[in-house]
Amino acid sequence: MRRAETTRQHERHERAGASRQGLLTVGALTLGAALLLGACSEQITKHGQLFHENDIASVQPGMGQEQVRAALGTPTTTTTIGNGSAYYYISSTEKQSAFFTPTEVDRQVLAVYFTPTGTVDRVANYGMKDGKVFDFVSQTTPAPGGHDDGIVKQLFRNLGQKQIFGD
Repeated sequence: MRRAETTRQHERHERAGASRQGLLTVGALTLGAALLLGACSEQITKHGQLFHENDIASVQPGMGQEQVRAALGTPTTTTTIGNGSAYYYISSTEKQSAFFTPTEVDRQVLAVYFTPTGTVDRVANYGMKDGKVFDFVSQTTPAPGGHDDGIVKQLFRNLGQKQIFGD
């Protein structure tokens, strides 16, 4: 009788050990799945100068170049257009999943155009809309062959494409 009782106790301990081991396995699998799902979540990163609508609205025709720098900061790049000049403030948004290379999904270019005397002529906020460069201030696309058409297209040329010579 003692032997039967010992055998039953031994079986109970084995079942308890198996169920604990099963719980540990389920816990480990759950933790592993949570880590995998967390690693697959998409991360969004923004680079460059990010402006709000009121920042853009603060730049008015007639302002000088120094006033624009005081309001918006140092431009990303500048250029001469016709007899005047322009400041370009560029920002981009990238997404990255897990260990994959980040992909640029959006680019915004705030352009401030100056007259030959150095005062603001107009402001444009370029972005992509329906696959084309679009000015969200004037609600138009840049005219082909316009005085700034070339540089604006260059600033958007490689959006979403892998860079040939590095990132």
